[in-house]
Amino acid sequence: MDLNADMGEGFGSWSMGDDSALLDVVTSANVACGFHAGDPSIMRRVTAGAVERGVAIGAHVGYADKPGFGRRFLDIEPAALRDEVVYQIGALDAFARIAGDRVRYVKPHGALYNTIGHHVEQATAVVAAVAEYDKRLPVLGLPGSVWLQLASEAGLTAVHEAFADRAYTPAGTLVSRREAGSVLHDADEIAARCTAMATGQPIQDVSGGSLVVDPASICVHGDTPGAVDIARRVRGALEGAGVTLRPFTG
Repeated sequence: MDLNADMGEGFGSWSMGDDSALLDVVTSANVACGFHAGDPSIMRRVTAGAVERGVAIGAHVGYADKPGFGRRFLDIEPAALRDEVVYQIGALDAFARIAGDRVRYVKPHGALYNTIGHHVEQATAVVAAVAEYDKRLPVLGLPGSVWLQLASEAGLTAVHEAFADRAYTPAGTLVSRREAGSVLHDADEIAARCTAMATGQPIQDVSGGSLVVDPASICVHGDTPGAVDIARRVRGALEGAGVTLRPFTG
């Protein structure tokens, strides 16, 4: 099982999350590429830290919306979105190569992630960006999303992920952050849910029903309060259950 986290989401002197501590826990790092968050110096620092620890580097691409942290839908032209995603992957890849590796996968962020789950035009644009840049790059997303369906049709490797600290609807989609209870905070509960996910057992959806998600990667959010402790609890619980942790990229 792969354990991923969003990182590099500060800007200038403003920081978010403890990237260094999270890099000691996770196996893959979704690094902000300067559009929803991040800047060149942060990208350099996080990619260097990831290479030092053997953590896979992923391009965490998003809308150009720092004030909204990439969590607001943008009605952007598909061609422009395609080019912005290529730009972001290329920028992060430059720093990854300086550090001695390369970008290993792509994961959209926030509103873009949610939008391309159902928005065909934007999903097509993001798929085109990845395919044009490097068809070897796997892409992360929710099972059943339009994004992963189109990625597979384009010859990309589609990887299913689940979220450690997010509530799910009965349909297997994420509960909107605007709704109460959408983000989980109890570390023990989160660790138990992740163990269930990793071993093929059901978790409880927001309506109280059973849901099997069967991911290849589990995301712990770096901006959640207590993120490092949660990530450590999750890793400890998975290892305690006999789950081997390694990057899904090999």
